[in-house]
Amino acid sequence: MLCALTVRKLKPGTFEEFRQAFIPEEGVEVPAGWKRFHALRNVADENEVITFGFFEGSLEELREGQQQQAEGEGYQERRATIEQFVESVGADGIFEVVEERSMG
Repeated sequence: MLCALTVRKLKPGTFEEFRQAFIPEEGVEVPAGWKRFHALRNVADENEVITFGFFEGSLEELREGQQQQAEGEGYQERRATIEQFVESVGADGIFEVVEERSMG
């Protein structure tokens, strides 16, 4: 299992606009392999947002899907919309899940 994770510092007061532009609406078709998505907001800094999703497949499959998505209609416009709300990006990468536990 792989996890794509990005930490962003948003421009002050843009969280709702970022959220609407970034987070897919319910019912939108999700590319094959993606299992879960999470968006987190720092309770001590409302402008810091972490987004991550879990992908079941190989790194090559994930990258192939990303390439197909990047070539899709409207992708570049969506990225431009999202980027206007971002002040800076911290961690940004694909990570291998090496251990997973359920508590409780």
